[in-house]
This record gives sequence, structure tokens and C-alpha cells, in this order.
Amino acid sequence: MEMKEYIEEAEKALLHTYNRFQIVLEKGEGVHLYDINGKEYLDFCAGIAVFALGYGNKAYNDALKDQIDKLLHTSNYYYNIPAIEAAKKIKEVSGMDRVFFTNSGAEAIEGAIKTARKYAYLKDGKTDHEIIAMEHSFHGRTMGALSVTGNPHYREAFEPMIGNIKFAKLNDIESVKSQITDKTCAILFETVQGEGGIFPATESFMREVRDLCDAHDILMILDEIQCGMGRTGEMFAWQRYGIKPDVMTSAKALGCGVPVGAFMMTEKVGAHSLVAGDHGTTYGGNPFACAAICKVMELFESEHVLDNVRRVGAYLYEQLEGLLSEYDIFTEHRGVGLMQGLVCKEPVGPIINKALEEGLILINAGANIIRFVPPLVITEQDVDDMITILKRCL
Repeated sequence: MEMKEYIEEAEKALLHTYNRFQIVLEKGEGVHLYDINGKEYLDFCAGIAVFALGYGNKAYNDALKDQIDKLLHTSNYYYNIPAIEAAKKIKEVSGMDRVFFTNSGAEAIEGAIKTARKYAYLKDGKTDHEIIAMEHSFHGRTMGALSVTGNPHYREAFEPMIGNIKFAKLNDIESVKSQITDKTCAILFETVQGEGGIFPATESFMREVRDLCDAHDILMILDEIQCGMGRTGEMFAWQRYGIKPDVMTSAKALGCGVPVGAFMMTEKVGAHSLVAGDHGTTYGGNPFACAAICKVMELFESEHVLDNVRRVGAYLYEQLEGLLSEYDIFTEHRGVGLMQGLVCKEPVGPIINKALEEGLILINAGANIIRFVPPLVITEQDVDDMITILKRCL
């Protein structure tokens, strides 16, 4: 079949919830993708910050093939070795104490919300507790995750959301303080806002939120679904500041292509929140998904991924600063590591479409921001190639 025919078949069969680019991708190798006609694309999207290790990593692929031959699924009525090992590795790199495996980031957020409400319920027996989230945040598409997503456009058609959610402004501690009441059970935010425009939380804001939570026995929940797993140069973005949350969510690059997520918590929260019967999932902790996590964790260490992010991330920052000064269309540059964005005076759709024609995959973060979230194994040469193509498009 020709590409046009595949696209026509997709349009007949798939629910129209995505405005897809008009290409059909077939395979990947390293940091490049290829469509069914063999055209090569330099990938600076990584499946929306998922494919951290790039495409065709043999050690990763072999680990998954080995697990397929052993055991794909049992259920959470039984233990399995990959889940045990994956939980141990996550604890080691995160410093958290308890892990619950999910199928996605949105499910991890759901679990974090339930954890906070159960924690508060066990303290006073009440069910009217409030969660403070942030404006311009994005946490997922399920009803609970939408409820704490700070963009009314995503929520309005699906009201009513779950109740008792308030919104404050990221990096504005006074706006957070103004929302706190004796019913507040959690403050939830992305350590670096992704969809909302690549806005990192400041160290001072993080410390002040941590102090507020400690003073009022409120849970600090950090969403590390996009900004975690090495993307900022630390395994998790909050580790740049040494400010530990009570609950944390992860997904995306956690499985590097296999759908898996997790929420983690401290021992204190684990001992005073969810118990048997409170939460569950059929596929969470699946041996196949957890084998992926184990191999990802091993490869992050053996391939020195964090070192590469720090080095190449700094180089990418310099090159994007150059674009900011060279082209009047750009007004601001934000981000850290390999999670950066260029703010434009006008919608970036035409630039991204032109880049695709030229063999470069980019995505936006809001209408006016080009988002750069490539595989974490890119090189300085890949950055140079990207800049060359992007300049041609500009």
C-alpha cells in the first residue's frame, strides 16, 4: 500500500482525536525515524519525551525478547521477579520507599490523587479535602488527571470534574499560600511544566512549597512524567535542588517505549494511605513492562546517559540562545537539559510542518512554542544538524 492509502484507511478506522502529520512511520534507528517510503527524519520529539535511549538499542530489545519467552503476564495476585527488581531500582535512583506500577502517566496521577485523599481521610475521617494544582499544568486526560490540569480548555467539555481542586501560579508562593485552608491535603505540580510551555519550577518556589507542606502536614506531589528519567540532567528534576517530594509520578521514558508508569511515595505516606482493596490495576507491574524498566535503568548507568544530557543539553542551550538572538521571530528561550523551548511571536505550526518536510521532527508546547525533547543519547552533531535544518525552515 502507498502512504496515502494507509492514511485513508486510518481515517476510516481510528477515532479522530488527533491531528496527525501526514506521514506513516515504519522503523527507527538511533535518533532517526524512517517512513514507509524510506525517508529519514532526525527525531527531536522522541515520542513526546519517551524514547530516551533512541531506536534499535540492541541490549534493550534483547531484554524484552528474553522476557517474552519467559512470561508476559500473570496478575498482582502473585509476585514476579521483574517487578521486584524494577521497584528496587526505582527506589535506588529516586530515594522513595514505596512503588505502585501503572500503565501510563495519567494513571500514576490518579493514584497520587487517591493517595493524598486517603492520607488526609485517615487523619480526620473527612472526605472534603482539597488539592492545590497549578495553572497551565498538564497531568493527563482521565477525569482525575483532567481535574488537576490547569487549562480550562481541556476540562470544559467534560465538567463536572472531581471536586475540591484549586489552582495557584507556578513560582508564585503567595498564590499558593492564598489557597491553603485546613482542608488542603496536597500541592501538586510538574517540576518542569511541559505542555504548559517549558516552565521550570524555581529552587526558591520548591523550597517554600516544601516548607509549607511540612508545616501543615500537606503532601507535596511532583509530576515527573515528562521532565523525569534524566531529561534535565538528573534522574528526576527535583534532585537538582535536593528537595524531596512525598509522592512522585513517573512514566514516558521509564519504559522507553513500553507503556508503563509508576507513582512512588515515602514510607510515612505508604504506611498511612492506600491499603489492600484501595487501588489496583490488571496490567500494573506486568513482567514485560517491568523488564523494560529494569533494562532502562541498567542502560542509563552503563551508557552514562545523565552525563550525555548535561553535556549535550548545555550545547543545545547555547545553540538555541544563538537562534534567539539571530531571529526576531523568537522572543524567549526556556528549559534545562534536553527539555527546552523557543517562544515565538506567532503560531509555530508552519515551522514544524516545514521542518517535517525537511526531515526534522519537532513538536510544539502550546501554539507559540517549539519544544525540543529529543532522545537523551543525541550528540552535538545531531544538534548541529537540527539547527541547520531549522534555520533552513526559518
